[in-house]
Amino acid sequence: MKMSGSQILLECLKREGVEVVFGYPGGQILPTFDALYDFKGFKFILTRHEQGAAHAADGYARATGKVGVCLATSGPGATNLVTGIANAFMDSIPMVAITGQVPTALIGNDAFQEADITGITRPITKHNYLVKDIKDLAAIVREAFYIASTGRPGPVLIDLPKDVQVAQTEFIWPEETKLRSYNPIYSGHPGQIKRAAKLITEAKKPIIYAGGGVITSGASLELLELAEKTGCPVTWTLMGIGGFPSKHKQSLGMLGMHGTAYANHSIMDADLIIALGARFDDRVTGRLDVFAPDAKVIHVDIDPSSISKNVHVDVPIVGDLRQVLVELLREIKHGPSIEEWLKHVEALKKKYPMGYKDKGKDKIPPQYVIQQIEEVTRGEAIICTEVGQHQMWAAQWYNYSKPRTFISSGGLGTMGFGFPASIGAKLGRPEKIVFNVAGDGSIQMNIQELGTCVANKINVKVAILNNGYLGMVRQWQELFYRRRYSYTPISSPDFVKLAESYGATGICVTKKEEVKPALERAIKTDNTVFIDFHVEEEENVYPMVPAGEAINNIIGGLA
Repeated sequence: MKMSGSQILLECLKREGVEVVFGYPGGQILPTFDALYDFKGFKFILTRHEQGAAHAADGYARATGKVGVCLATSGPGATNLVTGIANAFMDSIPMVAITGQVPTALIGNDAFQEADITGITRPITKHNYLVKDIKDLAAIVREAFYIASTGRPGPVLIDLPKDVQVAQTEFIWPEETKLRSYNPIYSGHPGQIKRAAKLITEAKKPIIYAGGGVITSGASLELLELAEKTGCPVTWTLMGIGGFPSKHKQSLGMLGMHGTAYANHSIMDADLIIALGARFDDRVTGRLDVFAPDAKVIHVDIDPSSISKNVHVDVPIVGDLRQVLVELLREIKHGPSIEEWLKHVEALKKKYPMGYKDKGKDKIPPQYVIQQIEEVTRGEAIICTEVGQHQMWAAQWYNYSKPRTFISSGGLGTMGFGFPASIGAKLGRPEKIVFNVAGDGSIQMNIQELGTCVANKINVKVAILNNGYLGMVRQWQELFYRRRYSYTPISSPDFVKLAESYGATGICVTKKEEVKPALERAIKTDNTVFIDFHVEEEENVYPMVPAGEAINNIIGGLA
């Protein structure tokens, strides 16, 4: 039976197991939207902006581990996806973005709403396609999902000209996909695994440094087994949150620019770093020339280009983290003798505890709001964040025990990410309470997605830590620019009235005693809820390592 290109696309998505597609219509993608009118294979969510669609697909992928899908038209529709695609690329999130394009005969003619989206997105996609022949379409969709979800995951873009969407051909589903030039390595090299096991067994001051690869590969149980078998303390990156239980006795919390002081001091004192699915980015290492000067490094990563990219590695192991850990655990016969090291680490915990000042019942510390969210959700919620101070407080003050429960923009640091991402997370995990922790600046970046929530009855809760500033930038201006608050004070709408105008529920909280009751009311409310917490205006995120400094050069103290 012959099918149009649009019908083939939708049938391919269905066969790939797609449950939901996020997007926005437009002229060059109209044939596909016409085919969607009668299609029952998956749910389509009309967002209010294409960037919202990309972030929602990203949030869905992070919450479920499946490939997120977004759909937009050509030109401005496609370019509006760019920030979301770049965000997914930086954080290694599996996503397929599909864009309409002008007919093939018009490509390169500066046609109305034409943009070279394959050229624009080449640096920020794992791969991309411009479909020129309908006979290639089914195989391209199959390849796109395979590339997006295997190896080091990432976004793949399919640009689909209008004439290819309306052309017809016989539909042939490729049962398997093989790419001669793309063969990710999953098993670790046996010799390197033996070397790593020997280093671990002989170490005196080892530390495990876990990144987002723990989440991606589903290796949290293996990480826990490695930690308990060796006794090593464990620290993690922002992307690694949830990969190791926060309350475990070997936990050091997050490290880096806003990590715990004891995690930063511990990694600087270590003689062995066991880096698992992490990439030694600048927010973790600080000054590279003085980072962990006495430590040998074992680095496990599925992407060979990440190994020795920033930090010299003594034992590189390329492979899927979960599979490599299974092999490594088999090789390690006993843990190292590290009693003195563990005493030192415990002493660091006591010397540099986390804390903040409580300034009375009429003041709301933002950290307290995060703690109360944990209490009312019993630590079982999915926490999404925007980007800024609130993001760091959500990372520091909520105890995560499971993977895929902390969803945040790591590498790109995208303001406006959290709210649409929470939509994707809730659709992917409808049984979970989903909170988006936001700032009064970030939430306004994609606040139009309130319409998406209400129209589709997507029950997410938004906790706005409203301090009247672009908080993280203001903090830098306070500490490094002589308190010259250049364009960081920000005026906000009445968030309660705004939420209600869309049909959502709004709650305003101005006193500490109102925090917990407001959260409890929000959870009981069967609707999208905006809670506007009026928190301390000049509260800072501490600890903090100034940019370009060694990570044990910490601005500590209480905010």
